[in-house]
Formats: sequence, structure tokens, C-alpha cells
Amino acid sequence: MEKILWAADQYPELYPMSSDYGKKVKPFILVLRYAGFRIRDCVCLKTSDVKDGKIFIYTQKTGSPVWVPIPKTVIQALDSIKTFSTYFFWSGNGLPKSAVADWQRTLARVFKAAGVVGHPHRFRHTFATTLLHNGVSIENVAVLLGHASSAVTSKHYDHSVKARQDELEAAVMKSWSEE
Repeated sequence: MEKILWAADQYPELYPMSSDYGKKVKPFILVLRYAGFRIRDCVCLKTSDVKDGKIFIYTQKTGSPVWVPIPKTVIQALDSIKTFSTYFFWSGNGLPKSAVADWQRTLARVFKAAGVVGHPHRFRHTFATTLLHNGVSIENVAVLLGHASSAVTSKHYDHSVKARQDELEAAVMKSWSEE
């Protein structure tokens, strides 16, 4: 994450023709990481949907309404964006699909500059696993991710459920005392 944020800070210098756009790269990455959004959800984030330290969004796939609290640093990064659009990261012109493709290319350049191999979905994965490692239920993580059911979340993240891991470890240790 440190390397990626460093590369995001360098983006306006690496690609000077897109300096206003370049200044949005770091806030975009921070929203992906701390809100767990898909790229399209982030692209379509309206300025009016950020209130009281939270982001409101209807998730792309399920249309679920979700309020996600975000750190002050993310709010500050969003506040630093000068936009005359309804959206933080999209002009509102053309199709969202085109803007998503632009952001995918931008993130690929950032990853390359950072020397990091991976995909932007890693931010969403980090969001989910961090929550689960900190004891948030799989059902609540499913809601935050906009999954249609917690079964989808379980399929991908069962290995990260802290309570389950704690129970398994306790069961194994209990078996030692029964010998």
C-alpha cells in the first residue's frame, strides 16, 4: 500500500497532461481501500454521497444501500479534489463503463510505477479481510461488499473469519488437555 500511495503521489509528474485527473488518483485509491468499493462504485461516487465521515452508495451489483464510515484522511483527500461535476471521479459525460476503463488503465500505471504486481480488486480484498480479522461478522461484511448473500462472501473469505479461527484453535488446544 505504501508503494502504491507513493506512486499515486507521483502520477501528476509521470503523466503531466492529466494533472487535474492525476490529483484524483490518490483519493480514488483511498476510497477503494477504505470503503471496499468496486471500481465502478468509486467512479460513480457523487459528491453529495459523502456526509458526516461516511459514504453512501448503492452497490453496483445488488443495488443495496450502504453507509460506510471512512477515515478522516480519506475525507481530507476527497475534500482536496476540485470538481465541478456531480461526481468525484467522473465527469458524468459518456458511459460509466468508459470511465471505469480509464481508471483501470490509470491504476495499472500506478501499480507499474510502484513495482507492484496485482489488480485493483486487492483494495476490496484488503477491506474485507481487515474487517473479518477484526471480528466483524461475515454477514455484515457481505452487506458492506454488496453481496447478494453471505454465502458469496463465505466462499471467498471464510479463511479470514477471526471468530472461526479462534474457535478452531481453542478446540485443538482443548484436545491437548484431554490426552
